[in-house]
Amino acid sequence: MEKTAKTVQEAVSLALDELRADENRVVIEVLDEGNKGLFGILKGKMAKVRVTLKETSSDKAKAFLLDIFEKMNIAAELDVMEDEESVSIKINGKDIGIIIGRRGETLDSLQYLTSLVVNKNREYYQRVVLDVENYRQKREDTLVNLASRLAERVVKYKKNITLEPMNPYERRIIHSSLQNHRYVETYSVGDEPNRKVVITLK
Repeated sequence: MEKTAKTVQEAVSLALDELRADENRVVIEVLDEGNKGLFGILKGKMAKVRVTLKETSSDKAKAFLLDIFEKMNIAAELDVMEDEESVSIKINGKDIGIIIGRRGETLDSLQYLTSLVVNKNREYYQRVVLDVENYRQKREDTLVNLASRLAERVVKYKKNITLEPMNPYERRIIHSSLQNHRYVETYSVGDEPNRKVVITLK
């Protein structure tokens, strides 16, 4: 957006008001600094600026994901929340279970790729979290219940139980849900992507 006014600052203020943005969210170019004229005889020249909105992390993430969904013929709506530390994106729409994939693998891959796009050329890391139809919370509840049931079996039969391979996020849920258990403890074995959690007696 280009604006003219008596001074550079006035022109910038006009542009910021119209864009509804703070100064730290824009790039300001001074096209003409203007002048006040001479002794009131010559008419002063107006200042002119060009103010451009910076692309936010949310903008990058949305553009990347919508492009992918278009290629997958998926009609999805994105609900994005951003702060300095993270970008959280809820994906809504019809027939979007394909975005989750087997045990959330497709969703995790999309989250990883979106994180690469968002954090490219950034000075500090910003965490990206994708969720589809509250899948993350449902999966967390399922894993916490699973950990509790398996811990009971370990105590009852006094034999270790090794879970199926899980990603780091899911393994953390198992570890954290049993970290204060009186009788069992957990550790991980194997290499990614086949790393597994083992539940054992203390």
